[in-house]
Amino acid sequence: MTGGTSITASITAWLMPHLILAPIALPLLTAGLMLLLREERQRTKVTLNITSTLVGLVVAVLLLVQAKEPSVQTSLGVYLPGNWPAPFGIVLVIDRLSAMMLVLTSTVALATVLFSAARWHRAGVHFHPLFQFQLMGLAGAFLTADLFNLFVFFEIMLAASYGLLLHGSGRPRVSAGLHYIAINLAASSLFLIGVSMLYGITGTLNMADLAQSIAGVAVADRGLLHAAAAILAVAFLIKAAVWPLNFWLVPAYSAATAPVGALFALMTKVGVYSVLRLWTLMFGAEAGESALFGSQWLIGGGMLTMAFGAIGMLGSQRLGHLAGFSAVLSSGTLLAAVGFGQNLLTGGLLYYLLSSTLAVSALFLLTDLIDRWRNNGANLAPYEQTDDAPFLSADLVPTEGMNLDDKEQALIGQVIPAAAAFLGLAFMACTLVIAGLPPLPGFVGKFAMIHALLNPLGLGAAQGIRLGAAGWMLVALLVGSGLLALLALTRAGIRHFWSAQGRASPQLLVLEGLPIALLLLACVALVWQAGAVMRYTQATADALHAPSTYVRAVMTAAPVAASPAAMPETTPPGDKP
Repeated sequence: MTGGTSITASITAWLMPHLILAPIALPLLTAGLMLLLREERQRTKVTLNITSTLVGLVVAVLLLVQAKEPSVQTSLGVYLPGNWPAPFGIVLVIDRLSAMMLVLTSTVALATVLFSAARWHRAGVHFHPLFQFQLMGLAGAFLTADLFNLFVFFEIMLAASYGLLLHGSGRPRVSAGLHYIAINLAASSLFLIGVSMLYGITGTLNMADLAQSIAGVAVADRGLLHAAAAILAVAFLIKAAVWPLNFWLVPAYSAATAPVGALFALMTKVGVYSVLRLWTLMFGAEAGESALFGSQWLIGGGMLTMAFGAIGMLGSQRLGHLAGFSAVLSSGTLLAAVGFGQNLLTGGLLYYLLSSTLAVSALFLLTDLIDRWRNNGANLAPYEQTDDAPFLSADLVPTEGMNLDDKEQALIGQVIPAAAAFLGLAFMACTLVIAGLPPLPGFVGKFAMIHALLNPLGLGAAQGIRLGAAGWMLVALLVGSGLLALLALTRAGIRHFWSAQGRASPQLLVLEGLPIALLLLACVALVWQAGAVMRYTQATADALHAPSTYVRAVMTAAPVAASPAAMPETTPPGDKP
């Protein structure tokens, strides 16, 4: 194991720093190649899409191995695409957080593209190029180190998501798509306004340079700085689905096709990532009078979002809506924990981010299979169970012709088909993760966050806001929201797996079951390697709350000097060639 890790690290070090560009360049080149192919060549496009996504996952893992190296020189890579130093040129940075998000994105993307290859990719045109452009936007958002390029990658990501949401057409998708486009255009406008105000105050858009400039902002401009940060935060919080700005999410995500909804589970995490990255850089302990600016708003908004998501799950009848509200609940939990500004709490929330994203994505994929099974292969399933006990008559006695055992008692139990058993077990696993029950990683993540809030020793060593009333309320919401999610998902499971009678066995393709198994196995791996993953997320949190290493690495990154052979020959004045 150690030898393999060292070989991988050696290969990655040899490819660095150019490997940092690969998560952006690879999907861009793949999408461009697929646009040159005719739409009829679906098999070629599927092969290219799966291959590119798989290579992207390998690249992300290589970057993760490089990022977790203990030395400063190798744990944070800086790439200057234009060979201009910061803050004048474009900068891409790979650190623990961005590497972790790239691996998460590639894992979910591989599962969704495999699932789509079974049937959904044929429901419309240009699915595969749009999918790759979506991955390009996601990777760029995680790697960029300046706000303007963050906006550019946001727009690439959103433009692709507009087409993906409408994939498959139909009135529900068009209606939800129009709302989705309108709210995201408004968020993009707020993004530009906030960025322009920050540039006017600080004279820079480089994140590391902004971190250096915040403490030196004049007192007279401090209010304008906070207003700019608040406007920018609203744009991120819309994408992170904070209440009351999340009215668009559940209708849009539930209307999308199953693989698109599963991929969109990453979109809310981009908003959370942006808030976490910029808030710890700009408003950390070294920000002077602006230290921890907006923390109470993050805590309050996150808690309200948690309550909204949990109640929404309890009131939902459709599985698609359940999955959408699960994404809202996950996002609210993360935002509320971010607002405390504690490095120990941040370590727990990063672990929870991984598990909840994988489980919500798997639930979106399961939704499609369960609905098709319930409606005998149709895309839409009825959500009203008219017969609560189909094996009983109106007088609550066994129906004539019902199978009876030797004691003349109705035989209700039957052999469960393998496909139905797989769907039931997968749904149970998603329920355990989302509700935060042992032994799956949802419990580990929530337990880590509660431990960070309640452990006095941990609080003494951590930065940020102490427990107080807000901390106790977060603990109550972590437990209470899990209970409501458990009730909602258990009720849906009983309705779809237990009380349903008289249905044929589900028709499940390997390409539909394999991606779900991949996501759930990733959840199991998080538990199996919980100690190693928690050490990684805690080291990531410590680096986020002490951003001096990040700032120093970006600001001191030197352009590559041109080799003498590449220099143009010059003739001294007065000499003739």
